[in-house]
Amino acid sequence: MKVKVLLILLLTVQAVISQKYFTRTGITNFKASTATFEPVEALNNSSTSIVTNDGKIAAQVFINAFKFKVALMQEHFNENYMESDSYPKATFKGNIVDFDFNNLKDTNDFKLQGVLNIRGKDKSIDTTAKITKLSDDSFRLIASFDVTPQDFNIKIPSIVRKKIAKSIIIDIDYEFKEKK
Repeated sequence: MKVKVLLILLLTVQAVISQKYFTRTGITNFKASTATFEPVEALNNSSTSIVTNDGKIAAQVFINAFKFKVALMQEHFNENYMESDSYPKATFKGNIVDFDFNNLKDTNDFKLQGVLNIRGKDKSIDTTAKITKLSDDSFRLIASFDVTPQDFNIKIPSIVRKKIAKSIIIDIDYEFKEKK
């Protein structure tokens, strides 16, 4: 299933003539913790993303690839909240405004805009991405944004509602390399 979806994503993007930079090892993490309870956070270090020369960006994250420190929390996340069997991935499609790798100098801030899709629901994202040129053929993109469970019709039972933050912080840290 993962291979099939990745293949479709790659074939779609290869159709775009300006396709240029790629990662399969992007880091996506989220924090949904409240101060007085056990941390609710997870890490996914196999996020896939593609950026074109003109700043178009597409990313895909498999939900069941998020790893928690507590196995039971991971199980509840996949089965009860994210329903990862029915909704196996999250996607982002958008633009890095005014991005041009050839004019990239050291570290630059860019506007990152697009649509995040989780559980079949779309949410517009508008944030700032910090992009650092690493070499003549690579760069690093770091960004952060907030979402809420309600944005994606995720029901939080009243018994655990106080343990989960109302606003969930999503951080991304992707290193892109030129696809040759």
